[in-house]
Amino acid sequence: MKQSLRFFLTTIVFLITYLSYSQDNFTLSGTIIDSGSNETLIGVNIIFPELQTGTMTNEYGFYSISLPEGTYKMQISYLGYTTVTETIIFSENKTVNYRLLESTESLNEVIIKQDVEKLNIKKPQMSVNALSISTIKQMPVVLGEVDIIKSITLLPGVTSAGEGSSGFNVRGGAADQNLILLDEATIFNSSHLFGFFSVFNPDAIKDIKLYKGGIPAKYGGRVSSVLDIYQKDGNSNEFHMNGGIGIVSSRLLAEGPIKKEKGSFLIAGRSSYAHLFLPLFDIDNIAYFYDLNAKLSYRLNDNNSIYLSGYFGRDVFNISDSFENTYGNTVVNFRWNHLFSDKLFSNMSAIYSDYYYGLNLNFVGFDWNSGIQNFNFKYDLKHYLSNNLKLEYGLNSIYYKFNPGDIKPSTESSGINPFKLTDKFAFENAIYIDAEHQVSDKLALSYGFRVSSFLRLGQDELNVYANDNPLIFNNDLQIYEKANPIGTEQSERTDIIKSFANIEPRFSLAYQLNEKSSIKASYNRMTQYLHLLSNTTSPTPLDIWTPSGKYAKPQLLDQVAVGYFRTFKDNLFSLEVESFYKKIQNRIDYVDGADLIANNAIEQVILNGRARAYGLEILFRKNEGKFKGWLAYTLSKSEQQTPGRNSNEAGINNGQWYDTPFDKTHDISLTASYEFNEKWTFGSNFIFQTGQPSTFPNGQYEYNGITIPNYEARNSSRLPTYHRLDLSATYNPNPNSKKQLKGEWVFSIYNLYNRRNAASINFGQNRITGQNEATRLAIFGVIPSVSYNFKF
Repeated sequence: MKQSLRFFLTTIVFLITYLSYSQDNFTLSGTIIDSGSNETLIGVNIIFPELQTGTMTNEYGFYSISLPEGTYKMQISYLGYTTVTETIIFSENKTVNYRLLESTESLNEVIIKQDVEKLNIKKPQMSVNALSISTIKQMPVVLGEVDIIKSITLLPGVTSAGEGSSGFNVRGGAADQNLILLDEATIFNSSHLFGFFSVFNPDAIKDIKLYKGGIPAKYGGRVSSVLDIYQKDGNSNEFHMNGGIGIVSSRLLAEGPIKKEKGSFLIAGRSSYAHLFLPLFDIDNIAYFYDLNAKLSYRLNDNNSIYLSGYFGRDVFNISDSFENTYGNTVVNFRWNHLFSDKLFSNMSAIYSDYYYGLNLNFVGFDWNSGIQNFNFKYDLKHYLSNNLKLEYGLNSIYYKFNPGDIKPSTESSGINPFKLTDKFAFENAIYIDAEHQVSDKLALSYGFRVSSFLRLGQDELNVYANDNPLIFNNDLQIYEKANPIGTEQSERTDIIKSFANIEPRFSLAYQLNEKSSIKASYNRMTQYLHLLSNTTSPTPLDIWTPSGKYAKPQLLDQVAVGYFRTFKDNLFSLEVESFYKKIQNRIDYVDGADLIANNAIEQVILNGRARAYGLEILFRKNEGKFKGWLAYTLSKSEQQTPGRNSNEAGINNGQWYDTPFDKTHDISLTASYEFNEKWTFGSNFIFQTGQPSTFPNGQYEYNGITIPNYEARNSSRLPTYHRLDLSATYNPNPNSKKQLKGEWVFSIYNLYNRRNAASINFGQNRITGQNEATRLAIFGVIPSVSYNFKF
């Protein structure tokens, strides 16, 4: 690791020394904010048309560009805001902050926030999508609750496991392979009510960006995607409130200045309340969620700003006072932005993240608690060396504590003995450097690497097995069986019982064919040191996170992608076509008959395998006009192979490749919005997906009078095809009102033609006829909803 750090620092010094000097260039830098709220704006384009060059603001609204001496025309453009055009004289270094005015059409702005201008055609960044909050709020949703996670599944390469399922899958990857960040803090479970809603309050969110490939080196720890979400800073000019009232939930946000134009606060809350009406129907079961977003921002001076942000959310599920399930996330992040110069920007973050899962099983007399905590320190720097070269570099260190489970008696008379699964601890560290290099007018490169390490720390008790083999293959029965430990070993918390280190190179390029089109390619290697063990098609709160160690190796991803990008008719239409191939080493899967719940020796039921996915993604968009929208199509394949550890073992599925639960051959999404007039806007979604793989019984036999099913090869069948149509209408009764209180009504119909999409198919025996039968479980039929949104 010391050699890697030395190489890392030497590389930075060399690049800065060799490439940053320019005697004739001058630097323009500053911050771009919303004129009404002083909210910093992310991804604003600053373009110099004469030079066919430009830059974008970073995650904190900062920009910097260096140009030769001269006088140039500059354009500042951002969707939903009035474009600023002015002439800039480059004769000295200068700092200029800009305030952008929100345009009158901002609520109905362009579908995808990532601009499709010449600047983005030239940038090497690919496999990235961003959605505007205004677009998400126009989409038809289930039960009237706006959902960020379900919105991104309308993008190519992104799917969900179905209705009532948590998480999302990207390019054939599992849900645990997605890194989900809220203000840089890791979110381990992104769903409320087991997948019906997401944990992200749209009123509190400023920016959403999904990386599916070509992932920058500053991100690590997952092998499928990065969903990077930033909360609003709060209005430092005036006090405002906004919110919404729906059928099953409501939300309220308040923001205002701590000190005008210097500091601000934001606090937002949501809660569902449908459970309050259940007793009226003699229903004892309860299911509800609540969450809270908060943020404090303060600009100390022109070079320093600090932020304190947090999120707290809980879900509660109760069945007749005999079973109660509580789970949720807690995150806190303190950040310090410092501007060393007009070319060097830094951000330091100290982050705490906690995912908690609890069960109160009153009918058997015990409580269960589990979870995962981490403490994360990050220091990132962005160096604008010249107009043609920008560097990002930094370091990251995360300390983990895993609590697999703790059982305690709920009463003294329950007869339950306390039982604690062994806690696990780990350190994950990384350093990285990324360069964005404009080689020529047509060729742009992005290249860098990340050096990561993972230290599995000592724990109270670790099983020891004969020949280090926790899993035995029974040749006679052709099944895997648990090996009995021959002993245990103890170690101090400061001991390192297993360590890993990996170099993760990243590379991408863009070659501009002409002013309207370009081709792009990317390669990235990523490492994931955490594993989520689940025997369901989508994650549940009871699933087990386990760190890499003696018996579980880290997952290693290699992904390549190529794409063609083109705009038509002055950006009225745009087309993105990408093809990708990725392979993953050390993908864990569980053996047949594995028991994953409350298992203190997970190594006894898992095998290391590999996975691969490949496909074609097409995204065609209409970006302007009253009618906007996009058509997304994905053709893909996602497979896994878990062979035996030697030639005598069968492995899983006899060592043959089998479809993963996230394999969707065809995935089509059509999303559209139409601005009928100033008062009415209509939206629609149509989704069509190949049914997800599943394992069905193909026979049965009787043993001692008990009928036992025999199952086919893993995931060799599929659920029926999934499709549905959603509609929405937004009504603004007084669009030109100058009153402080403004409101709008949102009407939506989810699953218009009442398609009974199968969440699962269960097999059993009809009690009356005695015949075997298959039963389709459908979560939702047609669901109308109405909500009222307001602000003042």
